[in-house]
Amino acid sequence: MGLNSRIIFHLMGLLLLCNGGFMLLAALVSGIYSDGATLDITSAAITTLFIGVSAMYFTRGHKKEVKRKEGYIIVTFGWIVMSISGMLPYLFSGAIPTVTNAFFETVSGYTTTGASILDDIEALPEGILFWRSLTHWIGGMGIIVLAIAILPLLGIGGMQLFAAEAPGPSADKLHPRITDTAKRLWLIYVGYTAAETLLLKLAGMSFFDAINHSLATLSTGGFSTKNLSLAYWNDQPLIQYIVILFMFLAGSNFVLSYFAFKGKVQRVLKDEEFRYYTGFILFFAVVAALVIYFKAEVPVTEYHPKVLGDGESSFRHALFQVIAVITTTGFVTADFTSWTPFLTIFFFGLMFLGGSAGSTAGGIKVMRHVLIIKNGVLEFKRTLHPNAIIPVRYNNKTVQEHIVYNIIGFLILYMLLFITGALVLGALGLDFTTAIGGAASSLGNVGPAFGSLNPLSNFNGLPALGKWWCGFLMLAGRLELFTVLILLTPYFWKRT
Repeated sequence: MGLNSRIIFHLMGLLLLCNGGFMLLAALVSGIYSDGATLDITSAAITTLFIGVSAMYFTRGHKKEVKRKEGYIIVTFGWIVMSISGMLPYLFSGAIPTVTNAFFETVSGYTTTGASILDDIEALPEGILFWRSLTHWIGGMGIIVLAIAILPLLGIGGMQLFAAEAPGPSADKLHPRITDTAKRLWLIYVGYTAAETLLLKLAGMSFFDAINHSLATLSTGGFSTKNLSLAYWNDQPLIQYIVILFMFLAGSNFVLSYFAFKGKVQRVLKDEEFRYYTGFILFFAVVAALVIYFKAEVPVTEYHPKVLGDGESSFRHALFQVIAVITTTGFVTADFTSWTPFLTIFFFGLMFLGGSAGSTAGGIKVMRHVLIIKNGVLEFKRTLHPNAIIPVRYNNKTVQEHIVYNIIGFLILYMLLFITGALVLGALGLDFTTAIGGAASSLGNVGPAFGSLNPLSNFNGLPALGKWWCGFLMLAGRLELFTVLILLTPYFWKRT
């Protein structure tokens, strides 16, 4: 059986149509602000739409069936095609003139990483800034649909377990049909974005800043319209607390939001991953706040607010940065790498945690950590009672053994790719701290890193090959590793 290449190209065309439509929206924003980039963004949109329509026209009459092999190709190449076409507004407008930098910024957007090569964000035209934020938002929604509807069908990284928690025919599931599931999640996603925009506007942000930061928050992306990110509003705590709330929501399972809106609050509170996710955030925030309050030597500048000895400020900055790193949003209110060596290592560790399954957050995901810890603890019992059958339980249900093995495999692969990622960056001339920080940040889709890639800096100083390598890590991390890496194996392409 060969590949159904016609449906692959047909769906690539459909994605390009969507991308082109969003570009027209960015062109409209550009026109409203008369920023001089309207024609360039419109040209990029027309080019993208033309290619998309052509691809769909020449592949009409395709077989409707999508098998597992086609599924892997569609998911990975879909993100690549979106990223390549998403470069056009940057290139046509001259906002980012080189292909390497434009591709890095675009991949960082669609994978909701938030790492940037831009030295002066505020100098960009409004239409380009809006497009930059839209790449986050499009990628974030794509990840939701991917996690809920597609990855479980492909058996990716233990996501079969999530398949049992989300779509399915029983009454307490979200909805039996994938398309209906996607529509409901899209509605929640749009609703949250609108709500945050309104609240940020009421709290003192301009409407343009509010909508851009909402697009970046709900996608757990992290692109800001300000060079200082959220530190620009350090004198307005309410704005930062609003962003904290929506980062928390974006990093939690969107299916739980659906249940909450349906009045099934008990279902949310009983969810094991949600309880661990909330507990981790609160515990780590308190630890960070205490260290900041008593130990952090933070210079008083616009970007480094004085938090030493200030209870509210210490807690706010600790909570903000903990939740921003755990949910892989990547917004910053201060340079957390300057808050004592302990907190530098602390935040590096948090980069490997990740948000909830079924959220827009990147990283390993809380659910996987919980199951690995539970399985590790049970190994002690199995050692004492070798003949006993002691299964791992999650949400009071037995987890099938092959799912546990799948998750163990995912974690091993994740760490191997992190080590390889750091080695490649080291071979390109980066120092130890920068190399491991850049690899962890790119693979976990976090954004800010360490060393010369710290929150005060950006990724522009990376060598060209380093930018392409980090782009690959972002894509692999965002698409749950297996989806991308399986395409690099020879047996995947063998005819069966």
